[in-house]
Amino acid sequence: MRKGGEERRKELIHKLMIHTVNKSVEQLMTLTLKELEMEYKKVQTDSHPHSDAGSIQWINTKRY
Repeated sequence: MRKGGEERRKELIHKLMIHTVNKSVEQLMTLTLKELEMEYKKVQTDSHPHSDAGSIQWINTKRY
């Protein structure tokens, strides 16, 4: 896996743990990048019902 893909996986795992997904870190680590993205999409949809309508822009707050 590319370095960027691994960084994205770590970022998604961190975000999912913040939102207290009912999975442990070990369980999240076994998921593929696509599966993690789908889990995060569910969290976004659950946390705000209009998140898929484009009314909210989710941004990356990580500073470089």
